[in-house]
Amino acid sequence: MTGKTTAAADTPSRLIDARIAELGDWRGRMLAHVRALIRQADPDVVEEWKWRGVPVWSDSGIICTGETYKSVVKLTFAKGASLDDPAGLFNSSLDGKVRRAIDLREGDEPDEDAFKALVRAAVALNRSKVR
Repeated sequence: MTGKTTAAADTPSRLIDARIAELGDWRGRMLAHVRALIRQADPDVVEEWKWRGVPVWSDSGIICTGETYKSVVKLTFAKGASLDDPAGLFNSSLDGKVRRAIDLREGDEPDEDAFKALVRAAVALNRSKVR
């Protein structure tokens, strides 16, 4: 992101829109696609912009982050180690005690139904811990 706009003037959703446009390649398309899936899975999701430029999706706590690197779009689920993953979507950070991640590469086509189920499970876990 460039410093041409102020964070106060831009909502997190607009900053995520700008990141997607700025990428201008498969990573932007992939980030936009998984963002749409997250919104479908959880219409109450809150979009945040943290850690100097990381899209974050939350509902009663962090669901996942969407980091972009040269060769992957990494979706890190904050409490992924506590989630059932029957479709085997998690393929990164598998040794962590708390987090799990999904690394998506150019040409990957995520299992949309399984991904949305994982998002819903993360939301349910977050809501179960809210007092």
